[in-house]
Amino acid sequence: MSDFVRNSWYLAAWAKEVPDAGFLARRLLDEPWLIMHTAEGWVMLADGCPHRFVPLSRGRRVGDTIACGYHGLRFGADGSCVFSPFGKAVPPETRVAARPLVERHGGLWFWPGDGALADPALIPDFSFIDDVRDARDHLVMNVNYELISDNLLDLSHAEFLHTETFGVNGALFEFGKQTVETGPDGALWNKWDMDGSRPPEWAVPMVGVGGAVDQWLHIRWHAPASLALFIGMARAGTERHEPLMPQMANPHILTPSSATESHYFFTREHGEEAAAMARKVFLEEDEPMIRAQQDAMAGRDFWSMRPVILPSDAAAIRARRRLMQMRREEAATDDTGALLEGTSGQQ
Repeated sequence: MSDFVRNSWYLAAWAKEVPDAGFLARRLLDEPWLIMHTAEGWVMLADGCPHRFVPLSRGRRVGDTIACGYHGLRFGADGSCVFSPFGKAVPPETRVAARPLVERHGGLWFWPGDGALADPALIPDFSFIDDVRDARDHLVMNVNYELISDNLLDLSHAEFLHTETFGVNGALFEFGKQTVETGPDGALWNKWDMDGSRPPEWAVPMVGVGGAVDQWLHIRWHAPASLALFIGMARAGTERHEPLMPQMANPHILTPSSATESHYFFTREHGEEAAAMARKVFLEEDEPMIRAQQDAMAGRDFWSMRPVILPSDAAAIRARRRLMQMRREEAATDDTGALLEGTSGQQ
């Protein structure tokens, strides 16, 4: 059974990462790919020449084709060989794989599974970043994407792991009420609402000494690992009509590079200070702890280790079960297809 769900949309890159008139090479779901923009639109090709298997990214772009740097074979947008310096006749298998690639919300989404099922309407809604001028950023974390999803879906970890960066004050445990629910679009939500809670220090002058605030931390998950975090705070008792800050909404989108490495796509404010803060949160606080977890697991299956389940784990457990179900469904489809192919033509 594949470790990766295939019939889903994954984020391959922010569109701005792809050089004009060039290409971007990136490892996704443990396979090398090459991404470029052509007159026909966005193109995603396997980054390996079928002749001697060298990466096409070691070659060069010629118009809207990619020329292998070893023997000059050129491949077009559909992956077929469109030119050979050795003559017109090329074997029909001289082609590379291509994948559906759709631009949405400033990102390039690809479908690694059955192309006939690749409906762009299934791309998760991140329209809240369309009109925001925040910088779109990308990091690579040396940990499994499901472990990062677990970390994000369990928002309580911030009370212990991000004390330096977020300055938390324990309000989540003292005042918080957790709700885990599924939205009409199939999204999984983990919501922490802290009504009438103690304000953070910076908000005390706004509500007065002894004043209270209503806070909320809501995170949304679409399979396989596209998350969005919403954070807000308002004067207590105003039904959130008197916000003390604009609601924050940030994407946290994960795409596996391999079983133990993940691409992390997010937005942040512009400038080096914001970039440094993001690196501190993700690479200096989150990653070392998750990497320690991954090392302790030593390749063993999550469920086989019989983890203790806390109430704050409810959303992460549901997400893991959803992925297990999706893997089983894809495996069943593959097995059925193989069975039909093996019995075709038999009398």
